Parts: sequence; structure tokens; C-alpha cells
Amino acid sequence: MSRKNAFYAQSGGVTAVINASACGVIETARKHKDRIGKVYAGRNGIIGALTEDLIDTGKDSAAAIAALRHTPAGAFGSARYKLKGLEENRAEYERLIEVMRAHNIGYFFYNGGGDSQDTSHKVSRIGEKLGYPIICVGIPKTVDNDLPITDNCPGFGSVAKYVAVSIREAAFDVASMAKTSTKIFVLEVMGRHAGWIAAAGGLAAEKDGDAPQVILFPEIALDEKKLLERVDRSVKKYGYCAIVVSEGVKNADGKFLAEAGTRDAFGHAQLGGAAPVIAQLIKSHLGYKYHWAVADYLQRAARHIASKTDVDQAYAVGKAAVELALKGRNAVMPTIVRKSDKPYRWAIGVANLADVANVEKFMPRDFITKDGFHITEKCRRYLSPLIRGEDYPPYKNGLPQYVTLKNIAVPKKLKAKFEVKT
Repeated sequence: MSRKNAFYAQSGGVTAVINASACGVIETARKHKDRIGKVYAGRNGIIGALTEDLIDTGKDSAAAIAALRHTPAGAFGSARYKLKGLEENRAEYERLIEVMRAHNIGYFFYNGGGDSQDTSHKVSRIGEKLGYPIICVGIPKTVDNDLPITDNCPGFGSVAKYVAVSIREAAFDVASMAKTSTKIFVLEVMGRHAGWIAAAGGLAAEKDGDAPQVILFPEIALDEKKLLERVDRSVKKYGYCAIVVSEGVKNADGKFLAEAGTRDAFGHAQLGGAAPVIAQLIKSHLGYKYHWAVADYLQRAARHIASKTDVDQAYAVGKAAVELALKGRNAVMPTIVRKSDKPYRWAIGVANLADVANVEKFMPRDFITKDGFHITEKCRRYLSPLIRGEDYPPYKNGLPQYVTLKNIAVPKKLKAKFEVKT
């Protein structure tokens, strides 16, 4: 049987552990040289496939590939680029298949979130229609933790750990100075529609009075009067108030507090900062001095404080993707299945891409307290195992040591070029 090559690409916002999934894919494929030839990566995600800008991962040593497991961000480059439907833009799909055929690619692994799994699903269906069947397996990744079916998403556990640690440490700082200085601290975290990351901040509050005293979720419309009452009560009781706010918090009219009026490549509203809005609201009504911070890229890039659970799961779904492909499973995605909370046990499952694409998983209402400002014990039981364990990268001269791959280009075989508008 002739060997087919494999194509792997990273998509959407990167994480502290997406490279661990890449490591799982490449190392597993190398163990099956009798069935998989070369492993190519798309430079800057799916754009690399469209422009025939492929990377030969075989040019990097086993040690370099192994180092991906502790290196953050996207080693091959990622992109926010969503393929339109076949009827809307057939040329893109024809180009994809043209590139796959030219480079004898029979396996397609796409590592990303909801929009990326939509692309994976489309590619899995289109090859056969265009006369070039290709096995396509999606690999879950999103800090937002909003993919359905899978218990949680690789990338989320490490962000959750970062946010819980950060709000605890910042709150110690604020509490130290609250008598004569800042009384309000607002930390803004990612989460457009789902409040999983904001909820993770609640893990830092293990007893009454612990920060954060307030969490604001996208799933709960902001009630300004109740928020101000809650904040004022916290300051009078504890001397300060620490708040975690999701970027996607909306007002009573359903409008984002921080909508900037622009949109990203996926068509999503660009959010301009909920933290300063909340901080200024408190200042104008209660007069308290404040500080605010936006975790932004720091939360998803913080490999130095990654969750070991997250690293292990990220690697496992990459490995499972290759194993599923070798079994002939097409249009599927490996999932994480929770077996028990105490002790925490998990296994790898499988979902159909048709059931995953463009479906968002929101915070269940019973994960949020009745007043809408914190997490319940049920939520705590769900979140707690996901941030456990430390998996530190190697350090040198006080700094973490990360790998930069050679990323040597594969010689082009097609004469025609393909322009991609980004």
C-alpha cells in the first residue's frame, strides 16, 4: 500500500498548549512510517494550504519536536480565516484539493475551535466531491472551552490556572494597600459568549471574603444597581473588592459593554475593553479608587504556569487524531471524556465533526450562583481538576527555554499562485 503524506495546521487564537497537540501528531505519525510518509504543516494555518506554503516537519529533529510540548503559541503560525461554503467560493476548495493532490496528502489534521472544526468538516466532505478523498480529523483547541461534546477543551485548563493565580495574587496586593489607596481591582479575561474563563477566577475564592468577590459572566446580563450594591458591600466588609469580568459581558439590552464597532476575520465583533467600563461605572457611582488590567494574550501564552492536566490532554488529542485517521475514521474529532471527579479520571472519546462545527457550549445556569455574581460548588468540582498539576518548561538564566523550529518550506509543485485576502 502506498503511503500518503499528512497535513497539519493550527487555527485561530493560539494557546499555551496547542504545540503539545502538534507534538502528539508529529511524534505519533513518525511511529507509523509504514503508513504515513511526510508530515507537512501549513504555514499560518489553512492559508499555508491555499498558497502551497507548506513546512516539512521532517527537517526538525526528534528533540526539537519533543520540545514543542513545553513551548507556547503556534510553532507553524496560525490564522483567523474561515472557509466559506462550497457554493460561495468553490475556487478555495478546488485549490485545497489541488495542493493536497500535488503533495500526495491523504490525511488532514486541523487544530482549532468551533470555526476551525467547521472548516475541518467542510474539507472532509469536499475531497470526495472533487475526486480526491481525504481523511480529515479535527483536533480540539480553544481557551474559551466552548466546544460541545468534549468535557473540556485543550488550552482552557492553562488559561484557567493563570486567571485563578493572577486574581489571587493581585488581590493580595490590593488588600495590602486598600486602607489608603486602591479599593477596586478589575481583571478582564477572554470569553465572548461563554464565561468559562471568568468562572475559573472563582477557584481562587476558597473561603468567605476571598477574591474575587465578584465575577461577571456573558451569560448573565449586567444589572448595574445590583453590581454596585455588591461592590459597596464588599468594600465595607473586606476593605476592597476584586472583580473578574469576561470581555463578552452585555448590558440589559444585549449589547456588549466593550464593543469597538469592528469585526475580525470570522465576522465576530471586536471587543474593546470591559474592565475600564466596569471600573469607571464603580468610580462614578461609589467614588472608589480603582485599577484594572486586561489579561489579553498573557493568559493564553503563559506556558510557564500551564496546567499539567491541560498539557497531557493536549498531547493526547493530537496522538488520538493520528490513530483515528489510521483507522480510517473521517470527519471526526477526538474528545476528552470525564470518568470521575474524585479522583479525577479522563479518557479519549470521539465526536462527529457534524455535531461539533459551529456549536457553542455555554456555562450551565447551575454553575453560576443565583445572584449571578459567582460560581457554585458544582462549577468548582468541574473546574478544579482542570488546573491541577505543574509542568514547568526548562529554565536557563532565569528564563523559560522554548523551541523555534526550522520551518523549512516544501518545494512548490504548482505553477499557479493563489491569492488569499486577509
